[in-house]
Amino acid sequence: MSASGSEILNIKGLSKVYSKNDARALNDVSLTVNSGEFVSVIGPSGAGKSTLLRCINRMVDATQGEVTFDGQNITTIKGKALRKVRTNIGMIFQNYNLVERLSVLENVLHGRLGHKSTFAGALGLYTEAEKRDAFEILDTLGLAKHAYKRCDELSGGQKQRVGIARALMQNPKLILCDEPIASLDPNSSKVIMDHLLQINETMGITCIVNLHQVDFALQYAGRIVGINDGTVIYDGSSQAIDEQHLTDIYRFDQEDPPRQSAQVAFTGAKENAAAFELVAHA
Repeated sequence: MSASGSEILNIKGLSKVYSKNDARALNDVSLTVNSGEFVSVIGPSGAGKSTLLRCINRMVDATQGEVTFDGQNITTIKGKALRKVRTNIGMIFQNYNLVERLSVLENVLHGRLGHKSTFAGALGLYTEAEKRDAFEILDTLGLAKHAYKRCDELSGGQKQRVGIARALMQNPKLILCDEPIASLDPNSSKVIMDHLLQINETMGITCIVNLHQVDFALQYAGRIVGINDGTVIYDGSSQAIDEQHLTDIYRFDQEDPPRQSAQVAFTGAKENAAAFELVAHA
């Protein structure tokens, strides 16, 4: 399923087997994502969500299948061609992936490294225009006053906003977010998701966001992709997903006491989504 708009990503028959233990992380995954979509990928731990994102930006090579991005088959490209493609794909990580000893500004400017020669990147040679752009992005994310702070002085939510700013410095067509709020408290999580949605809506950047939190997925994403055991179980509107779909995605077991029932999970997610909507319009 995909919304109206030009196709930006096509995944066909994608599988990934890790040879060390012959574990199949992805199993014949096929998806089409159109420009401007906000897609949330949900599923239990170990379902293959992170592997899917890493196959899209080629951090991990698929065992079989094809990934076509912006009209180009990128499944087997290497070297300079791969680096060029990656300049159009921003990545936001659960653990932020920042250089903690460097300043906020320096980390954000790293988003331009893919556009520079090895020499210029190693010496940190950035143009005045690039520095202005970095400050504008930081200002939009409420971080301008922290520009010269070291990243190890920031809170988790602030660090993730730096990660978002770095991705935006690439001027990407697609942003991949791998559990961007997993380490954050609810308030910080909402701030991060609000920023991602605003980026999607105002800048038209396609976002694919892996989430454990079903309530956030329902609140922010127009489309949900549910994965379990490397297989797509659900691909449809966030408005159409129901209790049975969550049961299928998470395979809730009534004999497993630590896990919520699908009914409780679905009801709680809907209630939390409704609460966020009230707060947003208060």
